[in-house]
Amino acid sequence: MKQEITLEEIQNFEGKYPKQLWYLFFVEMWERFCFYGMRGVLTIFMVDQLFLKEDHANLQYGAIQAFVYAFTFIGGIFADKVLGFKKSLFFGAIVMILGNLLIAIAPHDLFYYGIAFSIIGTGFFKPNVSSMVGELYKEEDGRRDAGYGMFYAGINVGGLLGGALCVYLGKYYSWQLCFLSAAVVMFLGLITFLFTKKYLGPIGDSPLLNLEAGKRKIREFAVYGLSLLSIPLIYIMVKNTDFTDYFMYTIGIVAVLYFVYELYKLGDIKLQKKLFAAFLFVFFYLLFNAIYEQSGGSLSLFAKDNLDDKLLFFSIDPNIINNSSNTFFVVVLSPLIGLLWIWMGKRKIEPNTLIKFGIGFLFLAASFYIFYLTRFFADSKGIASLNVFTFAYLITTIGELCLGPIGMSIITKLSPKRLFGMMMGLWFLAAAFGQLFAGKLGAEISRSNTGGSLVSKLQSYTEGYYELALYSLIAGVILIAISPLIKKLMQEVK
Repeated sequence: MKQEITLEEIQNFEGKYPKQLWYLFFVEMWERFCFYGMRGVLTIFMVDQLFLKEDHANLQYGAIQAFVYAFTFIGGIFADKVLGFKKSLFFGAIVMILGNLLIAIAPHDLFYYGIAFSIIGTGFFKPNVSSMVGELYKEEDGRRDAGYGMFYAGINVGGLLGGALCVYLGKYYSWQLCFLSAAVVMFLGLITFLFTKKYLGPIGDSPLLNLEAGKRKIREFAVYGLSLLSIPLIYIMVKNTDFTDYFMYTIGIVAVLYFVYELYKLGDIKLQKKLFAAFLFVFFYLLFNAIYEQSGGSLSLFAKDNLDDKLLFFSIDPNIINNSSNTFFVVVLSPLIGLLWIWMGKRKIEPNTLIKFGIGFLFLAASFYIFYLTRFFADSKGIASLNVFTFAYLITTIGELCLGPIGMSIITKLSPKRLFGMMMGLWFLAAAFGQLFAGKLGAEISRSNTGGSLVSKLQSYTEGYYELALYSLIAGVILIAISPLIKKLMQEVK
């Protein structure tokens, strides 16, 4: 079939953003509604409904999130080599919808089965939307950072809506409605994609279009079949977090070896240096997520028990704030910061990507220090101020915006086009290990609470946040210190 629009027509757009960015914005917005909505209720549901201890819930949360992101690495490779971004996205959406419907039917009995489906679905969906955003721009187009900034806002519009609604439905109405809402909005995301994919032209087509149709179909169905056959294995590993560790460390070693293989295969020393620089960004992103991703684990359990419900002049559930304040601040600040980078770039005063990463860690350190300070704004019962807690999330968000959207952009700048999917998958695999380690850090924070009162929980949790603030500060200082070396590897890429 003849393409209605060419890649050149897409990339030669006028203004700040290509129109295709808005279509991908809305597709990703609905998927993130589903993802963030689920993320915000996992530990609450496991503690209050499945009656897990808090440290166990933290470990299982980390395992679930680790698998979600780990399968984005696998999904990225399959998209690169077999399916293409469009078919991968379609398959992932269908599987995610099925997973959420399973949990909605019987939340207590089918929870882990539905989670296994959702893990596979997200793995095929998530990295490919991000990769298609990268292809909307020519390699030298300076508007790419702003484009990823706006796309990042789309992620968080969905996260804001889902984060608030799913917590509200689950805690105050029905857990079945909570999980059903995630399935419904994922269906909306799929419909949005089906109606707008024609405007993407050749972006996301199968890399095997030149192969005979019959052979191509065999490979595609082999990918679908093997993915679905892995669901029972995922179910077992999510329920037993020891198995999760074995799997994650194995896939981590395999991923690094595969990266080294592709790095060697490039043959060109300049390309190799840039790709290695991209790998260093991926590594620091892992460290960032290990600390940042306490929001769905320990911070969720802290908000459940140790915060009042007064935000400025309003009464609101602390878990809604915990799950939605970050995304709210991203929606407000993301376009502004994206435009700020453009403004500073025109005046040649924009900090380079490395310094932005370092600044991100410093803001992360400041935010966890403020989480620690909530202990000084607590009453005698161990109930702390929701206002201070929310302010900490504002600081967290500024740090995230110095790193998150810029990170996705720099990966596509430093990587050869044929390795976009793999490198974006590696980016999310780093997030997977960050989630895994975040769960372990959260579990250690929970175990440090040896008392039975809310006061002892307040003291142990906030002491843990103080330590995380120190880790963030050290990482940020190290990154800024070695930035001249990494800048040399990046060559002309800014």
